[in-house]
Amino acid sequence: MKNKTVPFLIFILYILHLGTAMAQDRPNILFIMTDDHTQKALHAYGQGLLDTVYFPNMNRLAKEGALFRNSFVTNSICAPSRAVLLTGKYSHLNGKVDNVGPFDWSQMTYPKLLRDAGYETALIGKIHLSGKPQGYDYSLTLPDQGNYYNPEFIRNGVEELKFEGHCEVLIPEFVVDWLENVWDRGKPFAINYHTKAPHRNWMPEEKYLNLYEDIEFEFPHNFFDAYSGRGRAAKEQEMEILNDMFWGWDMKFKKNPFTGEPSRLQAPFGRMTKEQMQAWNDVYGPTNEAFLKEMPTGEELAKFKFHRYLRDYLKVVKSVDDGIGKVLDYLEAEGLLDKTLVIYTSDQGFYLGEHGWYDKRFMYEQSLSTPLLVRYPKEIKPGTVVNEMVMNLDHAPTILEYAGLAIPSEMQGKSWRTLASGGTLPWRDAIYYHYYEYPGPHMVKRHYGVRTDRYKLIHFYYDVDEWEMYDLKNDPDEMNSIYNDPNYADIKKSLHTRLEELRVEYGDSDELNRQFIEKSVSKNN
Repeated sequence: MKNKTVPFLIFILYILHLGTAMAQDRPNILFIMTDDHTQKALHAYGQGLLDTVYFPNMNRLAKEGALFRNSFVTNSICAPSRAVLLTGKYSHLNGKVDNVGPFDWSQMTYPKLLRDAGYETALIGKIHLSGKPQGYDYSLTLPDQGNYYNPEFIRNGVEELKFEGHCEVLIPEFVVDWLENVWDRGKPFAINYHTKAPHRNWMPEEKYLNLYEDIEFEFPHNFFDAYSGRGRAAKEQEMEILNDMFWGWDMKFKKNPFTGEPSRLQAPFGRMTKEQMQAWNDVYGPTNEAFLKEMPTGEELAKFKFHRYLRDYLKVVKSVDDGIGKVLDYLEAEGLLDKTLVIYTSDQGFYLGEHGWYDKRFMYEQSLSTPLLVRYPKEIKPGTVVNEMVMNLDHAPTILEYAGLAIPSEMQGKSWRTLASGGTLPWRDAIYYHYYEYPGPHMVKRHYGVRTDRYKLIHFYYDVDEWEMYDLKNDPDEMNSIYNDPNYADIKKSLHTRLEELRVEYGDSDELNRQFIEKSVSKNN
């Protein structure tokens, strides 16, 4: 009788070897998410506003990997965007429609699936979702929005720790420390590395306080937009640089220069050490004093506020870029970089003076679009450009595919892995968007809509019932709605049809809108 033990042992060894090879073949995953970083503030997108500003590490990712030109979000506001990232589902299905309500961590998220499949998972930086993070072997997160200077962090959802320094220096240090001292190198890693910057209130680290102070930026051509070509929503927002920014929080004055009263919202200077405050005063003090002597008005006042905002915004992005470089350099020195899928994006876009605005929320291009850069030389050729329309909804299924895992049917996004590698796929011809947080900060009205490669249709609702439509080829800045233009009647009809098809496909409806409105009203009361 033949001995069956030897072939069986050989089979078992083969299976173990195959499993080890498959584990080694899976990439590490470094997912980098900034907060409120617009495409226009990233040189690789070549949009022209900031030609004198260059962020070498972000641009390295674009040069050595893929740049997605048409990357969009489903709901342009911080916490809901992060919920979409984790779940691969629209806000109305994952339950996080605005920054106010809770997030249900018990639901399926892609980090849970990665951890169950043998990845070691970590979340470091900002998440802005209440509750204890689930799906992570380790977490070190900023509470709520967090602070730039001397911030607190919550370790593993329980222990509060305070650190001295600037958060955009600390966060990448924590990432490298986890890789160096905590990560089990017998497993692939999956890190969510999330920055605070460039979220408001844009407080630069000490070494960059003087950066860009000698650069004069031109106003966007529509900075003094009168909103004559649109409906009430564009007119009634509260996110204008000239009229709505706070003298304390945003402009870094301790008092309103024109009234002498304390600003409605003060910058958190009290968090600084004496040395940090002195460095700050050495740079901003003389500029503020010069302003108080001149007391500019009109266009000169607008120019001051625009430059104070834009320079501070870019200074904190510079710190983010340094941090990304620190993490990439560590991975490269350890021989890990080319084995790691690196994804860089932001939770949404932002306005840098277009329409006279800061902030986000609208379905207009600057806040709807977001950067997306991906590096993985095993599959992605340097300098790849992807033109297909992708959404933050797609990141979770994409990451799961790279990890060799099945994509759950409840995820609504599509994997863009093939697109990044230069291949072709049957792909979407339109994206769907829905924003809910009104009444609320900045008073951007509730709206939903559809965007194709050329056209956009938006419905503003709740206290209005208005439609806007744009031809993005002939009016890329969305200055004049063509909804009632008879020359576009057929296109308007087709957009309405496509919008309703997408609402059915993604499970959104007027009835859900009513339910969310009722919840919002009850919370505010």
